[in-house]
Amino acid sequence: MKRIIILTLILLSMNTTLNSQSLNERQRNLGVIACLEAQGDLTRLSTALHQALDNGITVNEIKEAFSQLYAYAGFPRSLNALGILSKVIDERKAQGLTVNEGKPWTRPAIWDDARQAESKGTEIQTQLSGRAFNFDFCPQNDHYLKAHLFGDIFAGDQLSAADREIVTVAALSGMKGVEPQLISHKRGAVNMGNSPEAIEELCRYLSEQGLSQVDAAADAQAGSWPQGSANTAFAQYFIGNSYVAPIQAANIEAGEKSVLPFVNVTFEPGCRNNWHIHHGAHQILICVSGRGWYQEWGKAPIALSPGMIIDIPEGAKHWHGAQKDSWFQHVTAHVESEKSSSTEWLEPVTDDVYNKLQ
Repeated sequence: MKRIIILTLILLSMNTTLNSQSLNERQRNLGVIACLEAQGDLTRLSTALHQALDNGITVNEIKEAFSQLYAYAGFPRSLNALGILSKVIDERKAQGLTVNEGKPWTRPAIWDDARQAESKGTEIQTQLSGRAFNFDFCPQNDHYLKAHLFGDIFAGDQLSAADREIVTVAALSGMKGVEPQLISHKRGAVNMGNSPEAIEELCRYLSEQGLSQVDAAADAQAGSWPQGSANTAFAQYFIGNSYVAPIQAANIEAGEKSVLPFVNVTFEPGCRNNWHIHHGAHQILICVSGRGWYQEWGKAPIALSPGMIIDIPEGAKHWHGAQKDSWFQHVTAHVESEKSSSTEWLEPVTDDVYNKLQ
């Protein structure tokens, strides 16, 4: 019987379905109402609020989410959203529907101690950013971020830190011109307890619902290619986080699967590997989503986009990775030209060099 092998590029489309299991209904509802507030779409917000309340999100949790978002979407849209919430509550009471107020709201004690608020806010901001963050260019905004946003606002006890970042990422997804903040908060959402898969699925879901205002090419790792597992084995040779997913082949007649010598590598925005050399083999890169960079030593960098193929000569010193405002994925394989091959890892691509790329 003829052996038929088909690359599981089609099967990889299952990735979106699998990842959707990591985004629960609560997160999805919080994300939708946050995105609609940020857009000022009060008609759709009314319907979404009914659904959120039906699914168990409490009134006080919604109030907390809408209040938090005044720092991102402005007071007018925050107040308008709260006004719609009030009307929805009245409608539900008139119809005899459930209105769960939730845990009673209490005034945070930290509001009465500005120094404590700034100290706590600095701690939360550092956790979210993954490092100390000081906006010395504008001390006023630096203070507002620490003392008010991450101090006063985050002091509320209705939402967890993970919930707050779901709300923030969703709101920023619904706004134009805030891609740098969205990328930062997507990382922060993971630092505050959400899974990377849940955050990516949230953004995909909002896009599918026609809510996202973000250019998919600038934001997403895109498509149905799997992110895979954290690339811990080679993390020391990368700046930023990368992920690897081996590619399988399916023997349709035999019902078997086998791993091929191809790997899909996902780079988060700004992630790149060190300069390196492949000895005894040349490497092939097939770009499948997002935007990236490739550069050989002594040559100009090449901007990468889906559909481009790079055949890296044996012995060429080079690096590759994502652009700073985009996730990037490529499929890679090594074709040996000798009986044995190896990779020589060299110096990192410094921020000074990387940040000058246009």
